Amino acid sequence: MSLRIVPEANPSSSFTHQPSRAHVAPSAPGLHDTLRAGVGANPLTTPATQAISAHPLEARLKQWEATREQLKMETLRRTYGIAEPVRRGMELKITREGTWKPLCLGGGSTPSIHEEILTGRDGIIEWEDVFTGEENGANISVHEEIERKVKM
Repeated sequence: MSLRIVPEANPSSSFTHQPSRAHVAPSAPGLHDTLRAGVGANPLTTPATQAISAHPLEARLKQWEATREQLKMETLRRTYGIAEPVRRGMELKITREGTWKPLCLGGGSTPSIHEEILTGRDGIIEWEDVFTGEENGANISVHEEIERKVKM
């Protein structure tokens, strides 16, 4: 493993603002079909790691974060041994998968405060912290969400 600071440069050959072909109007292939796709992202089906936009700069920034995390773990491994990165990875996995919080209370795509502390992002306020992307999505009550969770 190398101590790479900057991620590898592998820009895509093309870029489009159009989403995937799944929600395209059949009569006009270049137009987004709002009636089929909906106005916003579905908060129950959209994973937290999926980017809303597909801009190359956003992909580059995500690679930058991943490279920074790999460098941090490699440095910890070289300093303290393999146990420290494994322990931190286990703690992060437990906090990501551990507790369930309803969407109306801020759960869902937003990371918990425990995850932010473990990743060192607890002192940073970003655009996604204020505008979660669920403003245009479906408003789901707590009861509907619990029914979906327990498959009633």
